[in-house]
Amino acid sequence: MQEKQSLLKRFAANSARTFGRMWNNRIYFILMWLCGFLTLIPAAVVNLTKYGMQGKGGKARQMAEFTATPEAKALKEEVRGEIRRKNEYFDKPVSGEEFEKEVEKEFSRQAQALLVQKHGRGKKVSETLGEMLESTPFLLYSVIVSLPMYIVGAVFQRPYLKYILERIAMMAFVLMGVTIVVFSIIYISPTDPAASVLGPEATKEAVENFREAYGLNDPYLVQLWNTFRKVITFDLGNSYVGNQDIAEAIGRKFPPTLIVGIASLAVALLIAMPAGIISAIKQYSGLDYALMLIALLGLSIPNFWLGLIMILEFSIQLKWVPAMYQPENLITIIMPAIVVGTGMSAQIARMTRSSMLEVARQDYVMMARAKGLQESKVVMRYILKNALLPIITVIGMSFAATLSGAATTEKVFNIKGMCEYISSSTLLPDTPVVIGGVIYIAAAISISNLIVDLIYTFVDPRLKTRLRNY
Repeated sequence: MQEKQSLLKRFAANSARTFGRMWNNRIYFILMWLCGFLTLIPAAVVNLTKYGMQGKGGKARQMAEFTATPEAKALKEEVRGEIRRKNEYFDKPVSGEEFEKEVEKEFSRQAQALLVQKHGRGKKVSETLGEMLESTPFLLYSVIVSLPMYIVGAVFQRPYLKYILERIAMMAFVLMGVTIVVFSIIYISPTDPAASVLGPEATKEAVENFREAYGLNDPYLVQLWNTFRKVITFDLGNSYVGNQDIAEAIGRKFPPTLIVGIASLAVALLIAMPAGIISAIKQYSGLDYALMLIALLGLSIPNFWLGLIMILEFSIQLKWVPAMYQPENLITIIMPAIVVGTGMSAQIARMTRSSMLEVARQDYVMMARAKGLQESKVVMRYILKNALLPIITVIGMSFAATLSGAATTEKVFNIKGMCEYISSSTLLPDTPVVIGGVIYIAAAISISNLIVDLIYTFVDPRLKTRLRNY
């Protein structure tokens, strides 16, 4: 029994500390009241009745009582003398209405400070709540009626979870903004989806029936609300072409794009990291110039051209691998991964080189070399480790771009992925597919950025410490 009471006391004390910290955070303050008003209202009532003298009315009564005391008269004369001497020094008036206003203002400030010293500032509702939580019946009552508030408090106590959920909430606002912008652009576009889907041979009656069936004749705000409703409920509707379920289509086409992205990233890292490290170590050497020239070529060569050349060479002439992508045959992922990974590796290699060269000039690197450490340890432990942040940023951006912008590569290798699906639907425009695709792209970029930010905390101890206090 004593162990249970001790556990309840620790839980109450921990909850009181957490709620006190949340009280000073504007967002979590609002969440506290939304999730726990059945607990906070009794705490506010108790605070008002128990510490009412420290409220606005109580302070006014305390001030009125204080001004009638000899202590207040002595304080006012002291303030008057101080202000008179100050005004005389600065050649300002030492009498009149403005002078008296200044005296009253300074007297009120000092009197309030003196009253705070005597009676205290009163207690916040959060402090009163902490006292009330020490009572086991009230603690159990608050947990029952305000369980969501305790869940929010548990999230607030865990910095990593708190950071992830806040970023997800921000991502929701980003998706909302992107949806508004894209839908508005499509709405004001002169292209008529009904005429594009049905073709030039369609009759006016067929076009009008199509527009009526898909709500294209509704006002702008009605169509926008219907789009939002579908996004919020994860029901993106059906496409204009083929009447396909868009959510199901995205779920089917996303895995090939993800596989290509992961394979491309692996190829890029295998090429870029050694090339960037060697170029940084051998700065201005022939090997440095050669590797950076190759990186420049990787940035310059279009993906579709490189893909066609590889198909002609390795599929048609040498017959080593099939020309088209086949989900059941992993060998067919090699050429798309090389095509996309080549461009990614060029960016990563250049960033690796420049970032390592910047770190290599730091004093602690020179000190490590002066201590006689092996050059490999200096490069890996002191230079590369401290140069990783911008490299990770480029890797994350490149991977997100692959998930959302590899349409030409998917076209060349006949990969039925998301990028090809979105690009082919944009030309109509197939509005539901375009909205779903844009939401996918925004979510992919946001999630990639979130993962990159979390990796930062494991690479940089300073960010890890800052996040623990988040």
